Amino acid sequence: MSPPLVSSLATLPDFLAYFATAAAFAALFVLAYIWITPQRELALIRANVPAAAISFGGAFIGFVIPLASAIAHSVGLVDAAVWSAVALLVQLLVFFVARGLLPDLPARIARDERAAATFVAALSIGVGILDAACMTW
Repeated sequence: MSPPLVSSLATLPDFLAYFATAAAFAALFVLAYIWITPQRELALIRANVPAAAISFGGAFIGFVIPLASAIAHSVGLVDAAVWSAVALLVQLLVFFVARGLLPDLPARIARDERAAATFVAALSIGVGILDAACMTW
């Protein structure tokens, strides 16, 4: 019989693999989101523009919720990666839908219009929750 700590840490390599995959997808999402949005979120956040932080934060949360679901419900690391990629694409599409609904969205965020930013954040989180729920096969 192995000591409790040793048996508890037996799956540490799996944890590290899943966590590294999640961190890589989170970084990929941030890079992709920054690339597709015309406003410069990080520069706006550094300039203390709350609307940028609200919209970007909502998009990030909207992505990591289904990312966590993909990991929790996957049958393996490759399966988790495939569904994480699906979650990434869905969340990027949310921005395009939001921009279709509010064509001047990037300018509104840059002007610190928090209603528009909150709308994008709520839409992103809502779709992320639905996305995560759909991954519970």
